[in-house]
Amino acid sequence: MSLKLPFIYYGGDYNPDQWTEDIWREDMSLFKKAGINIVTLPVFSWAKLQPSEDTYDFLWLDKILELLHRYSINVCLATSTAAQPAWMSRKYPDMLPVDFDGRQRKHGGRVNFCPNNAKYHELSTNLARNLAKRYKDHPALKVWHIGNEYGNYCYCDTCASKFREWLRKRYGTIDELNRRWNMSFWGHTVYDWDEIVIPSGISEMWKDGERMRTCFQGISIDYNRFMSDSILSCYLNEYNAIREICDHIPITTNLMGAFKPLDYFKWAEHMDVVSWDNYPSLTELPGATAMKHDLMRGLKDGQPFMLMEQTPSQQNWAPYNSLKRPGVMRLLSYQAVAHGADTVMFFQLRRSIGACEKFHGAVIAHAGHENTRVFKECAALGEELKILGDRIIDSRIHARVAIIFDWDNWWAVEFSSGPTIELNYIKQVEKYYMALHDMNISVDFVRADADMAKYNIVFAPLLYMVKPMVAGNLEKFVKKGGTFVTTFFSGIVDGNDLVTLGGYPGELRNLLGIWVEEIDALFPNMKNSIVMDQPYGSLEGSYECGMLCDLLHLEDAKALASYGKDFYAGMPALTVNEYGRGKAYYIASDPEERFIKGFIRQICSEKGIEGLFETAPGVEITQRFKNESEFTFILNHNDYPVDINLKDLNFKDLLANIDKTGRMTLGAKDAAILERIVDNEI
Repeated sequence: MSLKLPFIYYGGDYNPDQWTEDIWREDMSLFKKAGINIVTLPVFSWAKLQPSEDTYDFLWLDKILELLHRYSINVCLATSTAAQPAWMSRKYPDMLPVDFDGRQRKHGGRVNFCPNNAKYHELSTNLARNLAKRYKDHPALKVWHIGNEYGNYCYCDTCASKFREWLRKRYGTIDELNRRWNMSFWGHTVYDWDEIVIPSGISEMWKDGERMRTCFQGISIDYNRFMSDSILSCYLNEYNAIREICDHIPITTNLMGAFKPLDYFKWAEHMDVVSWDNYPSLTELPGATAMKHDLMRGLKDGQPFMLMEQTPSQQNWAPYNSLKRPGVMRLLSYQAVAHGADTVMFFQLRRSIGACEKFHGAVIAHAGHENTRVFKECAALGEELKILGDRIIDSRIHARVAIIFDWDNWWAVEFSSGPTIELNYIKQVEKYYMALHDMNISVDFVRADADMAKYNIVFAPLLYMVKPMVAGNLEKFVKKGGTFVTTFFSGIVDGNDLVTLGGYPGELRNLLGIWVEEIDALFPNMKNSIVMDQPYGSLEGSYECGMLCDLLHLEDAKALASYGKDFYAGMPALTVNEYGRGKAYYIASDPEERFIKGFIRQICSEKGIEGLFETAPGVEITQRFKNESEFTFILNHNDYPVDINLKDLNFKDLLANIDKTGRMTLGAKDAAILERIVDNEI
C-alpha cells in the first residue's frame, strides 16, 4: 500500500493536550496561514486518554478532531502508546524495563517499557483497538501512527525467558544451538534451555566507550535479532488490532534512519508506508542526509516514504543546537522529496512551554504569532507545495546502482573482537555512497538476498557476514552481466558469526577469484599505499590506504593494483574477476576518498552510468519518474549561486512556473523542480 495522496501532506506533530481550547482555535488559523494540511496527534497522550485501567476519555480528542476537520485539515492519528501512564507503571512494575547493567528503570521518559511485558501488550492493544473503533470512519483520518521511535531493549527475566523460547523455535535442539554458537569455546556448552543467560553488562558484554563489546558474538547478535523482533511485536499487536477494524487507512510508525538497534528491513515488511524522522545537524554533509533518505526508501523496494518529522529551525537534544539558516529548512524539505518523500512534516507545530522539548523548534514559536522568520519560511513552503499539488505524488526513482545494507552484518562487524576497533559499518557504506552522490548518480539500498536484476552495479562494503543464499544471489547477478564490488573484511563468517573455513572470503571466494591469507590491522598513524599496476580510467599512480590490509593471493582474478610497502609490498590490493558476463571487484584495504571516487567513476563509465548534468560541488541532482513524466530536482547546498548547463533540454520550472533551457542560475540554498518538456508539451 502506498499513500497515493491527493497532494503533498504538509504539517506535523501537534500536542493539543498541552494547550487550552482557545489556543486550539488560534492555532487552526495559523495552520491555515502556513499551508498546513495534516496534523499528527496525540503521540504522547496515553495518560489523558486512559486515566485509569477501566476508564477512557476520548471527548477532548473528539473535539480537536472535529475542529481540524472543520478547517479541512487531515489527521495522522497516533495510538499514544510510546509512554505509558504513571498509574500503569505503579500498578504493573514489571512493565518497566531492566537496563544493560541489570538495573530496573523507574517510571519516566518515554518508550520506557519491557517489549515482552504481557500487560503492556494487552493495554496498548486495547487502546489501539478502542481508537480504531471510535475513529475508523472519521473523515479527517488519513494515516495511523503507532507508537513513536521504538528502540527499547530490555534485559529482564521475562525477556530472558522469551529469548529462550525464541531460540528454541530458531534452532530446534540444544545440540544445534551449541553448534551454531560454537559453545565449546570457553566451556560454554549448555545442556538445558534454562541454562542460557542473556548477554548484557553483567554477563557476556561490556561497554567500550560508545560501542558494545561481547565475548560471544553469536549470542549477542541473536539477542539483537530477538530484541528487534520483540519490539516489532509491540507494533504488530496494535497494527493487527487496528487492521481488523479499519482496513482502508495506511498504518506506519516513525523510524530513525540508520538506527542500529532495529532491523528496519524486517520492520518495513509490516508497514503500509515507511515514515522516518530526519534531524541533520548544521555540520552534516548533504550526502549523509541523502543516504538516510535513500535507505528509508529502499526498505520497501523504492516505494515513496513519509518524512514524518524534521525541525523547522533547531533541535533540542544535540550538544549544539544551531538554527537552520535562512532557506535551509526549505532546501532540506525538497531534498527529502527529491529522494522519495511524498510528505513534508515537522516536529513540532507549536513549541512546548516546559520540559526537555521547550527549545525544540516549531512552526509556531513561543511568540505565538506568524510574525517570525521561521513561520514565514514555513508559510512560503506551504504555498509552493500547494502549487505542486499531486504532480509528483507516487513518482519513483530509477536507480541503476545499488548498495547492499544489512543490519545483521552491521551488528556482527561492530561486535567483532578484532582485528581493529576502527571498524565502522556506516562509515564504510557512507564512503561509497558519498562518491556516487557527489556524481549525482541515484542509489537504491537493498537487502543482500534481493532480486538485483534491474541494477548494473551493486556495492557491498564490508560484507563480513554472508548469510544463506546470498553468495548464490550475487553469483547469479554477476553471471548475467552485473558488476559487483566488495571490500576488505568481507566473506568472513556465516549468519551465526562462525568463520567459513577454507580461506577468506569464504562463500565469496569463487565469485571474487581470490584467497585472503591474513589481515593486517594498522594503527591510526600507520598508512600503506595502493599502487596502480597500470592506469585504470583516471586511476594511476599511488593512493594512500590504511586501517586494514588484506594479504591475498590471486586464483581466477587479476590484480589491478598492489600494495606499495611493508612486507607485503607487491601483493594485490585491487582485483577484478571476470565471472560469466560480469565482473567482481575486491578492494583489499581502506583507501583514500580520491581512489574511491576515481574507481567508481571508471566502473560507472563502463556501464554508461553518469549524472544528468555537469555541476559544481555542493549541487545535488536527482530524478523521479511518473508515467511519462520526468521530474529533475536541483538542490544548491552552497552559500553562493551556481550556474547549471541544461544543455539543449527544455523544462518547466514547477516552482517558478517558467520555462527553462540552456543555462540557469540557482541561488544559494535554493531548489528547483524541473519537469521535462517533450515536443513542447508536458
